[in-house]
Amino acid sequence: MGGDLTPALLAAPVWTDAMVAAAGIPIRDVELVTVGGGIGSFVLVDQLRIAGLPASAIRVLSTIDQPWQTYQYLTRVSQIPEHERIRSDSASTPDNIWGFPSYAVREAFTASTLRGFTRPLWQVLTEPVLSDYYTPRVGTVFASMAREAARIDWPSMLVRGQVRMVRRRAGGGYLTILTPPADGSESMPTLRLGSAPRRTAAPAELAPATRRIAYRSRFVHLAVGYPGLRFLPDLQEYRARHGDVRRVVNAYEPHEHVYDELVRHPATVVVRGAGIVASRILNRLINDRDRQGARTHIVHLFRTYVRGAHGPSVFMRRRGGDGWAYQGFNYPKSVWGGQLKARMRELEGAERRALYDAIGGTNTPRRRVWQEQLARGRREGWYTTHVGEVHTLEPGPDGTVVTRMRTADGMLEVPAAYVIDATGLIADIREHRVLADLLDHSGAGHNPLGRLDVERTFEVRGTRSDPGRLYASGAATLGGYFPGVDTFLGLQIAAQEIADDLASVGFGQRLDSRRSVTQWVRWMRNQPV
Repeated sequence: MGGDLTPALLAAPVWTDAMVAAAGIPIRDVELVTVGGGIGSFVLVDQLRIAGLPASAIRVLSTIDQPWQTYQYLTRVSQIPEHERIRSDSASTPDNIWGFPSYAVREAFTASTLRGFTRPLWQVLTEPVLSDYYTPRVGTVFASMAREAARIDWPSMLVRGQVRMVRRRAGGGYLTILTPPADGSESMPTLRLGSAPRRTAAPAELAPATRRIAYRSRFVHLAVGYPGLRFLPDLQEYRARHGDVRRVVNAYEPHEHVYDELVRHPATVVVRGAGIVASRILNRLINDRDRQGARTHIVHLFRTYVRGAHGPSVFMRRRGGDGWAYQGFNYPKSVWGGQLKARMRELEGAERRALYDAIGGTNTPRRRVWQEQLARGRREGWYTTHVGEVHTLEPGPDGTVVTRMRTADGMLEVPAAYVIDATGLIADIREHRVLADLLDHSGAGHNPLGRLDVERTFEVRGTRSDPGRLYASGAATLGGYFPGVDTFLGLQIAAQEIADDLASVGFGQRLDSRRSVTQWVRWMRNQPV
């Protein structure tokens, strides 16, 4: 086996090429490395390729085969199959930097009936006054990204492996350490949706006997997503103590057995959470009652119960009721290109955090089908709610799990066959190995929300290694100067900012109007960049 990290390398904040060579780690040269390989990496690479950069200047270091793979997993386990719609608007198109044709227009022109043609167009014209917000089907999003991945030659830039760390390099730029797959495989994955990719040879950069590879680059981009699942302390304690991972589950982990069992046998299920994922879980449980004859009793636990419209001022009030805070998207639409975006760019420290607190928080879209289902459940008695703070979970009789919670009326015990936690994903960036190393050794810091501190250009503050730059986008940067970072459109806006900053230091060119028009025509014709 080849070279590996040494104590000297692990301790040094700045590495020389000689230190890496002495450790026996081979060095590969490329202009830009993007770490993650998900949608954040994809939209930046798409932007740079459309602007004229060759594929040979970019390497994508990733553990996944396709850019949408992690998102596809999360949507599937959180009860959004590919024929269902997601919480994203018509013009948020990660496969298309221009946003036109939007998803609604595409859906209209691929419809086989007049009603299918007019419905999405009418919906976007009348949302949200006469219609719910239009949102695309998740399968459409995956298929369109597959088409674009093939067009920009994504397979030729992808290198499989686990990134261990990114360190500043003496003389400028960065060294990114990759652990290749254990079998030393150099084969590139096949894109499975949409158009078949052109068969391009994989970069011949991994040797089977190599334990680590160092990528030497001027520029690094981090788009690593969420570190993992977040379990509330009482749930985590219960699972650790009793080893029960079948009856107490997280909405973001596979738990189809819960729904299968509830269809076969009448039982009670506890749902915790008040966001979009909790909405989808409830929708699935009620659909199973309506379509498959399940006799499930649903107990929904709220920590905070929203009884009506709320907010810090008349101009920033959010609709609410029946426990839920309603909002069409993660944030008000003006954070992507209006007054809230401009205002946030001017705020620092506590003032920025205060604005995040005002416009953020747990919320879900107010969709008519969910409202009707829950109202019917309350009338018929099979959907009940409780408000309070959960104290403990304990095993109960007949294989049940008893949730003990403090309410305004005292301690309440809720026995159930299953508990589904829909409270979210891990937000602590220290849970991610690469980000933790960046904080410890490369000068990075925290923003007012505790995530990675970035400039307005998405350069990670404190990590510059001239003439190089290190950027980050996505969930790890929430709390910066741009709020909507963990959305399709937010990732695209971040990619534009990064691409413009790269062009300002001589890496690539800004996308001018002439090239933009010609590239849009090539996109429409599905021709390579």
